[in-house]
Amino acid sequence: MFHTLTKTRQICEPLTCSIFEPGFQPHRNSSSASMANVTRRASIATALRAAGCVFAEDEARLLMDAARYPDELRQMVDQRLSGLPLEHIVGWADFCGRRMTVSPGVFVPRRRTEFLVRKAASIAKPGAVVVDLCCGSGAIGAAVSDLLGSCELHAADIDPAAVRCARRNVEPRGGLVHQGDLFDALPGELCGKVDLLLANAPYVPTGSLGMMPPEARLHEPRIALDGGADGLEVQRRVALGAAQWLASGGFLVMETSGQQALATAGILDEVGLLADVTWDEDVAATVVIGSKEPWSQKAARSISF
Repeated sequence: MFHTLTKTRQICEPLTCSIFEPGFQPHRNSSSASMANVTRRASIATALRAAGCVFAEDEARLLMDAARYPDELRQMVDQRLSGLPLEHIVGWADFCGRRMTVSPGVFVPRRRTEFLVRKAASIAKPGAVVVDLCCGSGAIGAAVSDLLGSCELHAADIDPAAVRCARRNVEPRGGLVHQGDLFDALPGELCGKVDLLLANAPYVPTGSLGMMPPEARLHEPRIALDGGADGLEVQRRVALGAAQWLASGGFLVMETSGQQALATAGILDEVGLLADVTWDEDVAATVVIGSKEPWSQKAARSISF
């Protein structure tokens, strides 16, 4: 992924001198300013590429768009070169075609999780009671709410930083965010009334955390990544509670890995939920859907964004 910071600085130091020269105005539209910005953007992209960023040109554009003045751009580029996630630097992530707020230290929503959103929105009805457990930034619940058009949205996380961030995405959509451990965070009156339970619970085995990309391993909370010895500990707790909290005809929609899919489905079976595994090879996404009653994916609506 990234070179060490020392090596990155050695590679990029000559470039940063010209990137941040006096007179830089990121949002000016004159032809001379535009040409200068193109040159600076190319220099930033070169520095980012040398540091291991795959989409260097896109990242350079986003950083320049976000910066209000030269010193801020300098700081943002330095942060990215050191390995800080781009979303934490600019303060948002593009998720399901929407700009979702993402604060530093909060789990960054992944592109593959858009598959979970599509599947969830395709089987729920407008007006549904929707709960986003282990919500992180709240992006999943917020995106599902947008696709449904109307719903009673609740999100919950045990991490105070995640709860603060989620409120910025969920509350403008009329939802509520609760802090606590899984179902303990939710209002008791929701028990047995949840139509759609969304869960991107951590599923990385503890022993595999060290193999994760540095961006995740070093800058996202461990509690959002660590799924226990086999990666399934939190999923077991979610499934056990889902059997009680789901309404008749409700669904649990849970992300997992392709390697763990059968084990995740088995967990749902053990608590009396009918499990269906679905996946999208294009984005390497796997979702397990659990329900109390038989259902057919043929009845699901087509969802795109």
